[in-house]
Parts: sequence; C-alpha cells; structure tokens
Amino acid sequence: MQNNSSFSLKARLRSFRYAFAGLFQLVCHEHNARIHAVATVVVGIAGLLLHISRGDWQAILMAIGLVWCTEACNTAIEKLSDRVSPEWNEQVRYIKDVAAAAVLMAAMVAVGIACLVFIPRLKML
Repeated sequence: MQNNSSFSLKARLRSFRYAFAGLFQLVCHEHNARIHAVATVVVGIAGLLLHISRGDWQAILMAIGLVWCTEACNTAIEKLSDRVSPEWNEQVRYIKDVAAAAVLMAAMVAVGIACLVFIPRLKML
C-alpha cells in the first residue's frame, strides 16, 4: 500500500471546491436548508441592528454553525440511506428519524440562544 501522506496544496484546494459544491447542493436542493439560510440572514441582520456584544455573536455563530452542521449531516445520512436501501426498511427509518432529531435539537438550542440574546434587547426598544 502506498503512503500518500505528503502535503499537496492543489489537493487541499480541490477539497475546498468539493465542500463548497456540497454546500451549494445543500442550499439548492434541500427545503430545510433554505429555511436555515433565511434564518441565518435574519439573525445576522438583527444582530447588526441591535449591536449585540462580541460574546453574543459568539453564541449566535456557534448556534448557526451547529444547525448547519447537523442539517448537512442529516441530509447526507438520508441520501446515503436512500441509496443503500431504496425499499422501506425499519432500521433505516430509525436512523433517519434520529438524524432528523439531531437537527431538531440543534434548532431548539439555536432558538433558545436567540431568545436569550434578542429578547432583552427588544424589550428595551
């Protein structure tokens, strides 16, 4: 077996191209990802308009990242499951449900963080 441990800038740049292609596919083909995109923009604009603190930005960005990562993983799990087992399968249904639950939990955490950050500022208006 050949050892391919040498660093290649070209290979690293190519991997970024694949990652951005995956992000593009996620946003273009998945309805929930488009909802997350709108929420990301709305929260970003709200943060700018309400001049949230650096710590609040950190919490908001972590929440946004968590939701996007879980949505991407959920989508990958669903697509792979459908490819591997196109017919109905109870175990695949379970796997897909658990992956979807991860997105739900991430979204609930994100909403909680958004409430903690934005509600006090909105009350002051």
